[in-house]
Amino acid sequence: MNIYEKLLNKETKLSLIGLGYVGLPIALEFARKISVIGFDIKPDRIELMKNGIDPSNELSADAFSGCDILYTSNPEDLKEASFHIVAVPTPIDDSNIPDLGPLIAATRTVGKVLKKGDYVVYESTVYPGATEEDCIPLLENLSGLKLNKDFKVGFSPERINPGDKIHTLATIVKVVSGSDDGSLDMIAKTYELVVKAGVHRASSIKVAEAAKIIENTQRDVNIALMNELSIIFNRMGINTYDVLEAAGTKWNFLHFYPGLVGGHCIGVDPYYLAYKAKKLKYHPQVINSGRFVNDSMGFYVAKQTVKKMIKANKNISGANVLVMGITFKEDVSDIRNSRVPDIISELQSYGVNVEIIDPLADPSEVKKEYGFTLSGEISKKYDAVIVAVNHQPYRLLDENYFKSITNDDAILVDVKGLYRGKIKNIQYWSL
Repeated sequence: MNIYEKLLNKETKLSLIGLGYVGLPIALEFARKISVIGFDIKPDRIELMKNGIDPSNELSADAFSGCDILYTSNPEDLKEASFHIVAVPTPIDDSNIPDLGPLIAATRTVGKVLKKGDYVVYESTVYPGATEEDCIPLLENLSGLKLNKDFKVGFSPERINPGDKIHTLATIVKVVSGSDDGSLDMIAKTYELVVKAGVHRASSIKVAEAAKIIENTQRDVNIALMNELSIIFNRMGINTYDVLEAAGTKWNFLHFYPGLVGGHCIGVDPYYLAYKAKKLKYHPQVINSGRFVNDSMGFYVAKQTVKKMIKANKNISGANVLVMGITFKEDVSDIRNSRVPDIISELQSYGVNVEIIDPLADPSEVKKEYGFTLSGEISKKYDAVIVAVNHQPYRLLDENYFKSITNDDAILVDVKGLYRGKIKNIQYWSL
């Protein structure tokens, strides 16, 4: 009986290592079909999930019902599983160098419980070669087993989009790969249990790793082009969104837009590819240029705000500015790797008093991560308002609202062009 049949018959279990915004949905989907062990190193998160609460605020309580799953922070429980999926974060450090610490730690955890016949599949985004060069040797060393002879390995990159209720695990084609033909078949069949859209069988682990890394690198470079165009068009005195609307009438125009590029994927993955390229003695000019442009946009927005305030005869030192939204994208609570703090820090460097509000962000997490205090309510009138994240509640606001919270000659900065064409009596600017 092969691993797939054993999972179906519940003669063995599947483990999911890392129950974040990627891992938990995967674990729950599998748990409706087979027996699952959900492992996370944080006991407080485990307790929340045991009570049907998603710590990432992505899933409703209904998502936890009807699932055969054990939540645990005890590595010993992983011994009951034979198919391990690793879905831990792969961040960058302060110097934009890949930080494989969480991935290596998870690999150590699996390596210590690995048995003959087991499978290990990595979902964490890495540079091409990381699975075979960094993870497999560690699994062999800790377990005393040999790849393909005693255990199998695969790579199947995550494609979950936080906050997106349409493009989910089940509806997005899953790229899968394996360490040999047999493992590719078993891994593909296992994922087909939960992915209705089907799977794409990559020719190798490296190809699967590379496919994932270029998905977000492509988006990053295209958004960087839009951001650079917005800087140019600003100097010309024309609105970028007006230009894109006109250009978009051609059938083959690519619809990308300027904005802040943060989060765990688009703002991180290109650095993994650039890191590997440099190891191979190639300096990736386009990728690095795109990263430079996008990482600079928060500071650019802040400087443009200050310039317009000066032009409106505002006293910058001591001026009051409201920043609306601090999460890394709209309609999510996640603040990690958000670029909005760049706007805030830059404004503060000019002596501006900055207040921050966000209907979704956790005030304690904002304080811990960035040292900023979220305001519970709007308490004064402002010299400028920056709508940095277009959360759903903000989309309902109109010019009268902004007039009610601003001083005379105030500036409304609309980063994503949410109110374009709707503001007539307030000084308005967008990317």
